[in-house]
Amino acid sequence: MSITIRDVAQAAGVSTATVSRALRGLPHVDPETRERVRRVAAEMDYVVSPSASRLASGRTGTVAVITPFIDRWFFSTVLSGISDVLQESDVDLLVYEVGDPATSPGLPAERRLRGRVDGVIVVTLPTDAPRIADLLEIGLPASFIGVRWPGVPSVCIDDAAAARMATQHLINLGHERVGILSGRPQASTSQAARARGYTEAMKGAGLEPEEAAYGYFTVAGGESAMTSLLSQPRPPTAVFAMSDDMAFGAIRALQRHGIRPGVDIAIASIDGHDLSELLDLTTVGQPVEQMGRMAAHALLDRMLGRDNPDAGDPDAGEIAVPTTLVVRGSTVPVERTTSLG
Repeated sequence: MSITIRDVAQAAGVSTATVSRALRGLPHVDPETRERVRRVAAEMDYVVSPSASRLASGRTGTVAVITPFIDRWFFSTVLSGISDVLQESDVDLLVYEVGDPATSPGLPAERRLRGRVDGVIVVTLPTDAPRIADLLEIGLPASFIGVRWPGVPSVCIDDAAAARMATQHLINLGHERVGILSGRPQASTSQAARARGYTEAMKGAGLEPEEAAYGYFTVAGGESAMTSLLSQPRPPTAVFAMSDDMAFGAIRALQRHGIRPGVDIAIASIDGHDLSELLDLTTVGQPVEQMGRMAAHALLDRMLGRDNPDAGDPDAGEIAVPTTLVVRGSTVPVERTTSLG
């Protein structure tokens, strides 16, 4: 005969509701009582039925991740980190790929989420994307990655500082003509911050910022943007790319023009892509998988009432993640760079 929740409740001297809350990790259970219930359940070899637990709690046991893409390195790596944490917590993952925020209609309608998921993780979508506010207003717990929203756990790097770090590295090597490969003409918050970091580093060194070439955060776009920089009367001796993918495209463009990356033109970027070491690319690395894990933990804490958000502090939910400059062969001192202009 199988052990029931009533058997556990009787043995532990508590109600069945307390057993349910204790074993599901819900708040408002005395720590000593929670431990006693778990010990009794383990001794009796009682296993909570996931379906029964979800029905009793009104929860779905599912979290939605809303992301522009799933086939690009950053997003797939973030998803890997999120998935690891959710699997550890027996929570299912539902992914909505909504496409480029500059051209796509935006988030899934709230009706597609209400009653289907217990929380939402939003990955790098701009805060002015259609229905972001509506999504939060339906009362689902949420966490963000790469963007900030007052009162919502937001896992972010300091984009301006990362861009400043990469650009300053190139300036410190003696480069004065530092080009920039940007994302798209309609800048997101993070893209605007990276552009600001580049500009601050250039002006801080008494140098004139270059006009951006747009690579749309893709390899093909980076190749096209780098080609346009090479067509200038005086091409830059160094280039800051806002993403590793665009830097990879830039390297391909240089090679196709017989120009040696890191010898004729220095390149630095942001991301820490797995392939950056293979291509000897200097990059400001961000712990992307860890960011996914942190956002998932923050969401679970909010879903289970384990966090204590301060509604009066707009920065209370922000989780800052450090970045690290990884110097490789794609950046060399200017005296070792062959002038192209």
